[in-house]
This record gives sequence, structure tokens and C-alpha cells, in this order.
Amino acid sequence: MKQYDYIIIGAGIIGLSIARRIHHTFAQAKILIIDKEKEVAAHASSRNSGVLHAGFYYSADSLKAKLTVEGNKAMKDFCRQHHLSLNECGKLVVAKNDEELGWLQELKRRGEANGSNVRLVDAQEAEKLEPNIKTYKQALYSPDTATINPKEVCETLYRYLGERGVEIKLRTSYRGHKDSVVQTSAGDFEAKQVINCAGLYADKIAKDFGFGKNHTIIPFKGLYLKYTKNKTDVRLHIYPVPNLKNPFLGVHFTKMADGTIKIGPTAIPAFWRENYKGLSRFNLGEFLSITALEAKLFLNDTSGFKGLAQEEMKKYDRKFLIGLAQQMVKHIDPQGFTEFTEPGIRAQLFDIAQNKLVQDFIIEGDAKSIHILNAVSPAFTCAFPFASLVVQKYLRGRGHPDLSS
Repeated sequence: MKQYDYIIIGAGIIGLSIARRIHHTFAQAKILIIDKEKEVAAHASSRNSGVLHAGFYYSADSLKAKLTVEGNKAMKDFCRQHHLSLNECGKLVVAKNDEELGWLQELKRRGEANGSNVRLVDAQEAEKLEPNIKTYKQALYSPDTATINPKEVCETLYRYLGERGVEIKLRTSYRGHKDSVVQTSAGDFEAKQVINCAGLYADKIAKDFGFGKNHTIIPFKGLYLKYTKNKTDVRLHIYPVPNLKNPFLGVHFTKMADGTIKIGPTAIPAFWRENYKGLSRFNLGEFLSITALEAKLFLNDTSGFKGLAQEEMKKYDRKFLIGLAQQMVKHIDPQGFTEFTEPGIRAQLFDIAQNKLVQDFIIEGDAKSIHILNAVSPAFTCAFPFASLVVQKYLRGRGHPDLSS
């Protein structure tokens, strides 16, 4: 049986980034990454917006606030170092009325507390930055918001790790564990410490190790609609003022790494964990448990779930989705939106004990296993400093105490 210092379950951006940080910290460590798919970053890590967030949405006491500003810079540096796509276009958050002006002030306050480079601009200055913008009196400007190609980043990390001796076994599913032995579809492997970065299945694997008892994943489907008429009708990212009571940012304009314009995403409750299209990857057990939980949340209107679900289901209507985007600009051709991008599933953690959607990153574990339970947006932006946090605070190794001590 082959032995490793660390086995990482999941080859998405978080798993790859943690492997990179382990290698930088413990150069001689033997690392194995396993993933059930045929390629790295097959799920949310390659199907997200590609936006590098700037850190002004999050309350200062959250991990997201602590890591986003640093992560934005670190990911940009990585892209420049490896000559990857990087669109540093900036972003405007627009308001519709006096109430939303108050929320812009709150976003500015949060941004300043978090060290984010943000400022309020009046409507005239906003129009100089984005001539097509429509806002009420003011907008919040974030020059540091950018876009990368997430798949390109993950494939670069994959090659980088392979060149440095990190083993990555694809088409290898986690089957279970017994003591320090991880059982997989490709055989058994022994590890001093297991790191669970399994995204949509992180909660299930955590429970197998005795963690995540108060949590479960609720999947939400994200769809973006691409504008193929041109790349010039919108210059930068345009976002609405979000409802800060839930983890979603609303339908917005995104400038992709290549300059393409798209609108979205949706946050439609999915019925099984990999409910991308039709009955693909249908899982009856997941369908029954997830729909039962969603029905309960809907009927009890837990955390405003009923209103959220009703609003999101409307976004399956292309006309409705475009209409939301049209509120933020002076003109856009509805006929210019011609195709949806590849759908993604957000692995949104739900706290069963507190009966609410979890807003921040959650890490649980001990000296034998670590579980990344809620690596949702802006996890891609935060990936590098988040990986450093995990290694410094939670991993066994030279210079670091066991969690049990």
C-alpha cells in the first residue's frame, strides 16, 4: 500500500491550491490528489463567472473579508507570472433608489474596513467609466475587480503540481476510509492526513469522518446568458445592489477574460447535486433528500427561501433574465443574447441546527482529517490565501503542531 503525507480529495481550485501551498511549505511531503472526474476542475471551479472579487461585500469578521483582497492580488500575480488571461476592467455597483444608495454606503464601509479599493462616484463619473450605465445618483466603483479564465488557471496549476512530483489520480472516486487508509476506486492508499475538498460532496465525506454533522449541501444551478452581438456595448462589470441577507449577488453583467459580455447568474434550486442538464447524472437518493429539504424550506419560508426560489425560477425565462439586466444599462439588444454558457452548480452549505444558509467558509477537522465545507464564491478569488490559512492553521507537518495538541 502506497503511503502519503497528505491525500487531498477533490482536484478543484481549492484542492489544487492547497497542494501547491503544501509543496511550498513542506517540499519533501508526499502528496496525492484524487478526483472522480476525468479532468481537473470539472465542476464549480471551471464553471464559475471567472470574476476576481475585490472584497467589499463581506462583513469584516468573516473569512471572506480577510482573504478576498489578498486573494485578488495573489491570483492576478499568478496569471501574470504564467501569462494567463487577465481582464482588469473594474466594476460598478448601481442603485435604483434612495434605499439602495444607503446600501451602497454600507458596501463602501465594508470595503474600507476590509482594505478594498472602492469609492462612491456620482452618476456623471459613472457614465465616464461606463457610458452605457444606468444608475440613481451614485454608483460604487471597484477598479480592482477583474476576470480570469478559471479553467485555464486550474489546468496551469495541474501541470505545475505534476512537474513538482505531486501525484494526481483522476477517474478515482473516494469509497470510504478505515483509520488512516483511504479507500478509492483505484485501490487503497494510506495518509497521515486527509484533506477533503470535494465540493458538492464535501459534506458527505465529512460525515464519513465524523464531521459536518450540523450541515448539508443544497445545490443551486447557475446559468449565464452570453451576449454575442459584440464585446463593446458594456465596458466593465455592472452589478446591482445585492440582498446582503443571502449569499447571492443578483443578475449582473460580466466581462469575461476575453472581453465577451454575459449576464447572470441564476441561483435556481437544483434537485440533485450534479443536476446540470436534463436527467444527466440523476441520483434518486439525492433527489429524494434534497427535494424534501427544499420543500420544507419553501413551506416554512426558512431564510426567505420561498421568495428566493420563486424569483430564481422565473430566470428560466430568457426574457425575464434579460429584463433584469436591462434595468442597469441604457441600451442592450435583447436579440444579442444567443446562448447559455455551461451551467454550474453552487455547493451551498445549509446549517441544519440554525436553519439557515451559511454565508462564510467553514472548516472542520482534527489531526487526521480536514474538511472544507463551504468553499463558495468568492472561493476562487480567495484560493491562494485560503490554502495558506489551511496549511498554517490546520495541517500536521514540520513546524506545525497537531490539531489535537
